[in-house]
Amino acid sequence: MREEKVKKMVRKGYAKVAKIERSCCAPEISEKMGYSKDELGSVPEGADLSLGCGNPLAFASLKPGETVVDLGSGGGLDCFLAANKVGGKGRVIGVDMTPEMIDRARENLRKSKHNNVEFRLGEIENLPVADNTADIVISNCVINLSPNKKRVFEEAFRVLKPSGRLMISDIVLLKELPEAIKKSVQAYIGCVAGAVRKDEYIKLINNAGFQQVRVVEEAHFPIEYVVDDPTTQAIIKKSKISAKNAKEFAEKFAEAVASIKVYGVKPK
Repeated sequence: MREEKVKKMVRKGYAKVAKIERSCCAPEISEKMGYSKDELGSVPEGADLSLGCGNPLAFASLKPGETVVDLGSGGGLDCFLAANKVGGKGRVIGVDMTPEMIDRARENLRKSKHNNVEFRLGEIENLPVADNTADIVISNCVINLSPNKKRVFEEAFRVLKPSGRLMISDIVLLKELPEAIKKSVQAYIGCVAGAVRKDEYIKLINNAGFQQVRVVEEAHFPIEYVVDDPTTQAIIKKSKISAKNAKEFAEKFAEAVASIKVYGVKPK
């Protein structure tokens, strides 16, 4: 798919997500992704849209007074959690390319007590953030949606201060995906069809100039989670995969995909 077509497709898909009411299952899903009940209870209602694949803040070691930039901020969950950690002297900038998501995040901000958070409309390939702004760049299951990941990591490097950190949670591939998944719009919006091989992902980060790059955590999706996932179900239905072959399809899906948390540092 060409770059603009992919962006249009993703923007349309997430515009629909932005307009839905908060899911009753959202806290349960987010807890499985690494968020605590206390964390989820500390953010405005509607900020948690259960779109992540991990909790990048778990390893971010945020300090009071730091500036955080969140790539693909969605409803603002990670921004509000980061704001709690950096305090009143800190600053959090969320960037998202979907106007409906920005509207939702700003509405959540109005419901909160935070005055150290802002949300900016923009693409993560062309961040609306000045050079050397951030102490840390975070992202949660968004970069694999980008058709130009090389550019995203270069932009993250640009906006970080010297010695600034990168801490992202994302989906990578361990082996090739079945063709039905690679061609699926639902899979792309579900953060799977746009994913690249794990070694390629790490190489892109290194090539952008980051040092000390390492995977700090890797998780594999349980087969029952994959079978019940709405993305998997949509692909099975659209591809007319029989009930007999559905489990085998889900098993291949689970074997091919992993969630990783990656750390890197911009050199001094």
